[in-house]
Amino acid sequence: MKYFVPVVLGKTVRAFAKLRGGGSAFPGYVTTKLAPGFLEDVTGQFEYGIVYVLGSNGKSTTTHMLTEVLRGHGLRVFTNPSGANLPQGIASSILAESSVLGRLDADIGVLEVDEAFALEFAATVPPSTVLVLNTQVDQLYRFYETERVADMMLDTAQQARQHIVTNREDPYLSKIARRYPDGDATTAPDISYFGASAELIAGAPHGLFNAKDYRDAAIEPEHHDALAELVATDRAGATIDVAGATIDVTLPAKGLHYAIDAAAALATAAVILGDRFDAASSAAAFAAMKPAYGRGELLDFGNEQVEFVMFKNAASLQLNLDALPEPPEQVLLAIDEGTPDISWIYDIDFAALDHVDVVTGAKAWQIALRLEHEGIAIGAVEPDLKKAIELMRALPKPSTGLKTWIVNYEIMMLARKQIGFLELENQR
Repeated sequence: MKYFVPVVLGKTVRAFAKLRGGGSAFPGYVTTKLAPGFLEDVTGQFEYGIVYVLGSNGKSTTTHMLTEVLRGHGLRVFTNPSGANLPQGIASSILAESSVLGRLDADIGVLEVDEAFALEFAATVPPSTVLVLNTQVDQLYRFYETERVADMMLDTAQQARQHIVTNREDPYLSKIARRYPDGDATTAPDISYFGASAELIAGAPHGLFNAKDYRDAAIEPEHHDALAELVATDRAGATIDVAGATIDVTLPAKGLHYAIDAAAALATAAVILGDRFDAASSAAAFAAMKPAYGRGELLDFGNEQVEFVMFKNAASLQLNLDALPEPPEQVLLAIDEGTPDISWIYDIDFAALDHVDVVTGAKAWQIALRLEHEGIAIGAVEPDLKKAIELMRALPKPSTGLKTWIVNYEIMMLARKQIGFLELENQR
């Protein structure tokens, strides 16, 4: 009963927040202030512990994939929406799912966690497993140096009580074993790797876009056997070798980056489940999987559909462009103030586009200038998103019935709402 009053108050605050038309991290703040032990006690109930998912890109998608694979094996999974990956947001998500007595009906928690707050959060909610996806150039206005981000994630990974799963292809993250001298082998968590075949990476227009580790440039790259290795991929799916078993999966969105996220999810599921891991159950989970919020979603737009291609930095934009099978017939491209510094846009290869119908968002004219340098034709520049959507609506129906909107996270949320999809990802 000790959590009854803090939980009821937090749930009441959450109900009022929803009535205002939005989600909020404040309910979690209220509950944890009144009951500092709430998070630790609630998450301590999980038989399989807590999984942290960290990385510059792919956290939401991989969290979604791992959650569905574990559910496909019969586990009850608590997970947080990707818009709630800061401590107070995670607390609010837990609050939403818990009973008034502070109980969660789950066997395991799979949490996307912001890398800047993960180490601090681990002191309250210790992870049993940490999955680290990649280190890519991201939010330098916030983090200053890519090395700093890598160290944040590696420091958090060392808090794992049982398993670390990391990216064999990442120059920073693949060196995690160096943090455990041979004498510490008995106390270290087990370390597993996921990766992609050298042929696949070499065949990608821009590889995996992982950042280079210039601190150790003189040291030969490390080579590790991958528990899960991506061996083939196409527009619809991927073939992944997991501990010698070949699994063909249907991807919820297009691209090499989504395929390697799938390998990461399968490697993590395999170490968590052990002998319970089943290739057929994993493949079935992927076959039934819907795209993560705003990442490859197809949403109705009158008698047409919109495909949302969401990015947040140079790596995610480039990899999404590389995944386009052919230049889209109708394109909206948008970036707003949610991406404060877009100077990296001059490092992007836009060869996958032959035109852009509408450029929008607060950074519209900056994008337009970059596209002009590339020689890409632009139909209209309209910074106002609502007007830009109406310009897209007025275009003749494309032969495929599909419009492609390449947008950053904040624009994606606003655009979904303006075409009639009102739910927010941090609401349930």
